Amino acid sequence: MQDLQGFTARYNVLFMPYPKTASVALASCRDYEKKCLEECLESLLAATGLAVRPGERILVKPNLVSGKNPLACTEPALAAAVCAYALDHDADVTVADSPAFGSAALVAEKTGLQSALAPLGLRVETLNEPASRELSFSAQIGVSRKALEADRIFNLPRLKAHCQMRLSLAVKNLFGCVTGIRKAIAHSRYGECENRFEAMILDIGDMLPPSINLLDGVTCMHKTGPTDGEALELGFLALSENPVALDTCIAHMLGLEPRDLTLWAEAVERGIPGASLEDLCFPLEQPDAFPCDAFIVPHILKPVSFRPSRLALSALKRLCAHFR
Repeated sequence: MQDLQGFTARYNVLFMPYPKTASVALASCRDYEKKCLEECLESLLAATGLAVRPGERILVKPNLVSGKNPLACTEPALAAAVCAYALDHDADVTVADSPAFGSAALVAEKTGLQSALAPLGLRVETLNEPASRELSFSAQIGVSRKALEADRIFNLPRLKAHCQMRLSLAVKNLFGCVTGIRKAIAHSRYGECENRFEAMILDIGDMLPPSINLLDGVTCMHKTGPTDGEALELGFLALSENPVALDTCIAHMLGLEPRDLTLWAEAVERGIPGASLEDLCFPLEQPDAFPCDAFIVPHILKPVSFRPSRLALSALKRLCAHFR
């Protein structure tokens, strides 16, 4: 922890002080049936001592990467269950994301998320209104004010393979709080600059409000991703207030080590609590209760940096969505 405090002082990074011992709750969840999701969510929250308080401003942050493949996004039934729980506890709920390509509302409509939230009186919004924030390497990034001004973020990643990062989990999903095309620009600007892309993602997590991170391992995406992989049923949900700890747990379940995941390696280098398996405790099921041998991770990764043509495509899609 002393090393981490030295890092934050040296680079002027705001850090959410997670406890050294991080709780990661794992529970069996075989499908997305409403009652099953509700019971599982209650169990996970109780086991970790987490709860939503009346009047709390909750940002439910799904993963809405692409409308072409619903498997690439947060499962609508899971997002609806989380929103219903928060509303039942008298929270002020906003559901929002900022896809790199297209609009959040359009992706949500195509994946069925808008329909799932309609009975709750909610609609998906876009994380816009960027606020400039300082990164650890003397650069700035535009993070959505909606995200920064929430009391808590309910982060809803799906366990997915990723063609550039190898895995997309809880920490990576928080990158979606960067507004619009700025994510694609960050890929181009920092993707080939040593560890800066990974440092930026961890910096963003430090800037944001506290989070409840609920990872969907019921139906995963493996082999490739984050948009065009194949479905794999693993049948579990995982929850932690520490996104780094949650990612460490999942990476361990998949038989990976920090050298396999640059984002994990950066967290280890910083000494962030939860980046080591020894930091974790499991109040419900143990990780070995959910065999993940069938999950195939990408072995050959694509460059993190985006080509200029992809930036132009992102801008065009956002312009089309604006006039839709």
